[in-house]
Order: sequence, then structure tokens, then C-alpha cells
Amino acid sequence: MSNITQAEAIEKALSNRVRPKKASALSACLTFSGRMLLRIKYVPEQLFDITMFPIIHLLMFTYLFGGAIAGSTATYLQFVLPGILVMTVVMITMYTGIELNNDIKKGIFDRFRTLPIWNPSVLVGALMVDLVRYLIASTIMLVLGYILGFRAEAGFGGILLGLAILLLFAFSVSWIWTTLSMIMRSEKSLMAASMMILFPVTFVSNVFVAPETMPRWLEAFVGVNPVSFLVRAVRGFMEGTPDYQAVLWVSIISLGLIIIFAPLTMYLYKRK
Repeated sequence: MSNITQAEAIEKALSNRVRPKKASALSACLTFSGRMLLRIKYVPEQLFDITMFPIIHLLMFTYLFGGAIAGSTATYLQFVLPGILVMTVVMITMYTGIELNNDIKKGIFDRFRTLPIWNPSVLVGALMVDLVRYLIASTIMLVLGYILGFRAEAGFGGILLGLAILLLFAFSVSWIWTTLSMIMRSEKSLMAASMMILFPVTFVSNVFVAPETMPRWLEAFVGVNPVSFLVRAVRGFMEGTPDYQAVLWVSIISLGLIIIFAPLTMYLYKRK
């Protein structure tokens, strides 16, 4: 009869197990991005904002105001599509913050913080899924624009460059909402705060009309609006006349937002 007790047998079995290797930063980010993608799979209604709203905005502004603003809808479409593309992507940057705020309220983050993983992977993984949302919205907008008659003078290369600078800016703005998601007590308060910021900077810009047609005081604000720099950069790439000054400003602003809000988000995340 063996003298090994049940407790000793269990301890021996556990001590002989090979401890799994710690997941790499990339692996952890991909795992959490996969988790966020599953939400889209099982709740596809959340894609409504990034599929239907761009279509509604483009059709409404082109055919309701195009003739009055530019003389013809075809001419206005060439001008307004890059602007509405920017507006659409910038507006949906808030969704990751809202989803993270929901996770915090449910207590899921308490479990995540105990895992032996790279700490930022939870947030970076969510932001990686945001890039998928941005690409879906951009693709829908560009395909519809092509059907309606939009043609990028710079061709496919110009479109890719425009999307690249747009995604960089959107990624940097997303960090603002992740920071606020750690501070706000509810998703409603976060959504209200984000809309108070996003509505002025998107609508009071050069998205729909040229700043030269505005009153001087308003033109001055539009001229320093980060979204206006982004619209100028995207339009320039698509038209084949790159606005390098706008590209430089967008790059500086984007890097500045990441440098400020990414560490701040992680600081709040560790102490939430």
C-alpha cells in the first residue's frame, strides 16, 4: 500500500506540469482583437453606424446641397467625398472607448489585470479592431462614391496615401476616448462628452464648404481645426496635389495625441 497521501499526489502532479510560456505582446494583442471581433460577429447591428450613416450622409449632402454649393452634384461630389470620409471615420473613433467603459463596469478588466500578459495588449487589441471598422466604413464610402461618379485624380495610390494618413489620425484620436473610458462612470456620459468634442470639430471645418466662403472669425477657427488639416491632406492625396504642410501638421498632432494619451490611459488602467 502506498504511503503517498492524496495531498502529496496532487502536489506532485501539479509541480511536474510544464508552465506555459508567457504570451508575446503581439499574440496577446491579436487575442484581444479577436475577442472584440467576436462581438461584431454575434451583434452585427453595431455595424449599422459604419455602414448606413456614411451612405446616408454622402447621398444627402451630395444631392441636397451639391447643386446649390458647387453648381452641380458631380462637381460637389469630387469635393465633398474626401471630407465626408474623414468625418465618418473620425466620428466612429469613440466606439472603442464606449466598449471599454462597458467592460470596466462589468468587472472584466479586474480579471485581465491578473493575467500574465503585456498590460497594454487589452487596449491595443481593441484599437486594432477599430482599424477594421475604419477600413469597412472607408471601403463603403469609396465604392459608393465610385458608383456615383467620384474619381480620384491620383488613382489608387492617392487613395491609399489618403487612407494611411486618415487611419493614423483616427488611431491617435481613439486614445482620447480610451482615456475618458477610464474616467467616466457610464457609457452615456462618455458618449455625451465625445459628441460635444466631435460635432464641433467635424462640422465646423472644411468638410462641406471651402473656408474662404465663411465669415473671417469662423474661417480663423476652421483654419486651425485639426480635422481641417486632415481633410486638406486627404483631398490633396486623392487629387494628386499633396498638401505637405497639412500632412506635416496631421502627423505632429497625431503623434502628440499618442504621446500624451497612451501613457495616461495606461496609468489610469493600472489604477482603475
